[in-house]
Amino acid sequence: MPLSGEYEPSPQQWVRDQVETYERTGGREANTLRDTGMPVVIYTTRGAKSGKLRKTPLMRVEHDGKYAMVASQGGAPTHPQWYWNLKADPTALTVQDGPEPFDAVARELTGAERDEWWARAVATFPPYAGYQERVDRVIPVLLAERA
Repeated sequence: MPLSGEYEPSPQQWVRDQVETYERTGGREANTLRDTGMPVVIYTTRGAKSGKLRKTPLMRVEHDGKYAMVASQGGAPTHPQWYWNLKADPTALTVQDGPEPFDAVARELTGAERDEWWARAVATFPPYAGYQERVDRVIPVLLAERA
């Protein structure tokens, strides 16, 4: 059963609009990232401090029913907030790739497994490679699997 609780929309208008349209249309609309035409998935997490639900569109990197969540934050020097939410509670995750959301569990990848999923992510969205080049941190990759 998808997460329940009070939803706190993103402070960014484009994210609020994309999430609302994606959910209202079951993913038939607003299913690509802005001007890129690249498909996205909507991830819902629970705020580690606030307890409120947060919804984030991320690039769709899927393989065998599992999803990579790349914590790039567009190449920012810090990890995105959703990363910290999942580190606090990796079971507080809902994935929506199309009309039916499902519960998932996230885990951070390391070593060869991270390398494999990172290659998939870069193949799906080549700008990830540039994001990694311009930051000092290793961009985390989390794997979301059905609960």
